[in-house]
Amino acid sequence: MSRAFVFLADGFEIVEAMATVDMLVRGGVDLKVVSVSGDNVVDSAQGIPVVAEYLLKEVPVEDSVFAGDEFVSLEDIRRDDIMIFPGGMPGTQNLADCKPLMDKMKSHYGEGGRVAAICAAPGLVLSQLPLDEAVRKNGSMRMTCYEGFEPALKAKGVTVIDQREGVVEDGNIITASGPGHAVDFGLKILAVMKDDALARETRTQLML
Repeated sequence: MSRAFVFLADGFEIVEAMATVDMLVRGGVDLKVVSVSGDNVVDSAQGIPVVAEYLLKEVPVEDSVFAGDEFVSLEDIRRDDIMIFPGGMPGTQNLADCKPLMDKMKSHYGEGGRVAAICAAPGLVLSQLPLDEAVRKNGSMRMTCYEGFEPALKAKGVTVIDQREGVVEDGNIITASGPGHAVDFGLKILAVMKDDALARETRTQLML
């Protein structure tokens, strides 16, 4: 069974992370929320602390609130899993600056694994993928992101879709433009991991 890994760094956008987590939990996805900040308690850009159940093994650990910490090694991530990157600043930059995480993202995508990012994360995180190679191979690639974070994507030949479109899926990449589309982002990931019917059922339960 495929699993979802959501990576949090200090300064993440609370709506983008938690709405995505909520949709996946509702859909029964095997989900792991992983802190890359060295502590289980990760502070959002809005100053709201969130407790991540796992610490990233490859990152130095600070004094944690838990005595018996659980760790996720990047080696635990399999080809059929999905790596998810919320936006928000400076959280997205903190994710992008985590070299072990970025190296794993590149190898995961290179092996055919799925990645998903929202808001600033397509521009700062996913732009580190060899997107220009994908564009040359397939003729085009479509993504979206928060306004102002397009340049790194366009530099690799990516067609950046109007942010009002919300969520864009192209190959093994799912992107969304911002917090207003976080629920749809989570539902799209759910549809890909499970099926469209479950995503529609979850949407109906939310009265959307």
